[in-house]
Amino acid sequence: MIRVVKSGLSDTVQDSGRIGYQQFGVIQSGTMDSISRRIANLLVGNEEGAAILETTLIGPKLLFEEEMLLALCGGEFTPEIDGVPVPMWKPIVVKENSLLTIGTATRGSRLVMAVAGGFDLPRVLGSYSTYLKAGFGGFNGRSLLKGDLLSVNKPNEKSKMMYKQLMDCKTTSYWTTRWSVAKQLRPFVRESYTIRVLPGRQKNLFTEQSQRNFLSSSFTMGSQSDRMGYRLHGPQLQLSEPNELLSEAVTFGTVQVPSNGQPIVLMADRQTTGGYPKIAQVISADLPVLAQAKPGDSLRFEEVSLYTAQQLLRQIERSILELRIGIGLKLYEGGIQ
Repeated sequence: MIRVVKSGLSDTVQDSGRIGYQQFGVIQSGTMDSISRRIANLLVGNEEGAAILETTLIGPKLLFEEEMLLALCGGEFTPEIDGVPVPMWKPIVVKENSLLTIGTATRGSRLVMAVAGGFDLPRVLGSYSTYLKAGFGGFNGRSLLKGDLLSVNKPNEKSKMMYKQLMDCKTTSYWTTRWSVAKQLRPFVRESYTIRVLPGRQKNLFTEQSQRNFLSSSFTMGSQSDRMGYRLHGPQLQLSEPNELLSEAVTFGTVQVPSNGQPIVLMADRQTTGGYPKIAQVISADLPVLAQAKPGDSLRFEEVSLYTAQQLLRQIERSILELRIGIGLKLYEGGIQ
């Protein structure tokens, strides 16, 4: 059992999302930074799509009322266990009655916490993901609050093996490994980002100058940005002539341009359809990077080919496969430490 001693800015339970219901107008939701979620789950022996706790900018304080295996991944935060700094990107065993303080983001914006076994919560339409605006999924359809109790499922056999081997790595406040996830697999976090995109379906409806400005100018992420969409401020993007469009499907990373000419990048809690012209689509490989941007950060866009986008995604999948195999080898050879 995990008790919330102090809530963070926004702490929600998420997983890989609510798949198969967008045709009925139900949004997908899910983790903003899917790579960090997948890796955190691998580090504790879970399936990659298992539910995690996602925190934004300012993390909570959590009391672990029982010994537990966990992993922290994502942006750069300053987590501590009982006042002792704790590393990210590693499997960690916390002792009973340990207090985890996740702290504040120093770079990036989102941290995910996976626990062995995953969270014991009801599924809504096949998913544990929280949709805040509709108030369903996750923990009572809302962000965590002080006093909440999170139940955890029993760990699987792989998690139990990890836990047992980590007992030889005891420190003053927790157990962990000597190794961690390679830096090239961690999200690229800083104050300015170059995000790669494919041309949007309505790109050619924009003036040539607007098309150039989109790819050559810097945009600032606005304070009204959230899990639904990132509102950007920069040069005004204009259509060649007024054009009324029928609403059509949108997805994670779709860049829409409303009538004020300021682009909005749709994120995990996006609507299912949209009628604004779409100037670009963020490639899948860069979505986890984009998820770590925060208000005030600078974004630039670079157009790439579909082939390049596919190759970049293949590289990520290959790296995660190598990590999965590496963890398995350490585990079954008795060398998880």
